[in-house]
Amino acid sequence: MSMSAVHGTLSSLKSCQADLGTGMDIVSDLALELTEAQDETLNPAVKEMEAMILECARLDSEINYFVDVVQQVTNEVASQQPEEMFSLSAKVKEQFTERIARLSDADLHSHKKVLAFKEIISNSLNQANQESEENMEELDEDIAVTQSQVNFTCPLTQVDMVNPVKNKKCNHHYDEKAIVNMIKTRHGQNKKCRCPVVGCGNTDVRESDLIPDQILRRKIQSHKRQSNRT
Repeated sequence: MSMSAVHGTLSSLKSCQADLGTGMDIVSDLALELTEAQDETLNPAVKEMEAMILECARLDSEINYFVDVVQQVTNEVASQQPEEMFSLSAKVKEQFTERIARLSDADLHSHKKVLAFKEIISNSLNQANQESEENMEELDEDIAVTQSQVNFTCPLTQVDMVNPVKNKKCNHHYDEKAIVNMIKTRHGQNKKCRCPVVGCGNTDVRESDLIPDQILRRKIQSHKRQSNRT
């Protein structure tokens, strides 16, 4: 068995996983647009999208489990006799099956993309109860034009965020790629990652604390379009 073939397969799976995450973001954006339309007949469609997000979360979790198991088993086999390579497939199947059996509905509902989906729908519905569709459109334009650029700027990169995430502990926002890289770098140095926002007392930012903020991402995109027109 070629280890290069194994690593190639894992690389392909991770690429699929990235595409899966993009697809989940698209579904969340579409669900947000439907709830903003304030049409009660669209509620079943939003429910279907939530079910779709949950299925994607299951697939994403299964890919994570599979990659983890393969990496763990191959590392173990690499330090043993060559003939152990022949049992690689059986070991992966056994451990992967055990991991999948422990995957619960609670795990899926705590997936960061599922949490983000529920949050944007909840926020949108709350806004819809307070504002008419016309007022909401005016508010969106207002935000796009008058919102301070600082609110859209990542405290790490000092440029507009592309994929903003919110820290559920201190409620500060960062660009996902920048903060994840910072967390990994600090952890690689056996240090905790402090929130980069000046004055914040959060001294231990973790990747599990980060929730994608689809609403802010849409506002940033709207602001850019408005800026381009002017």
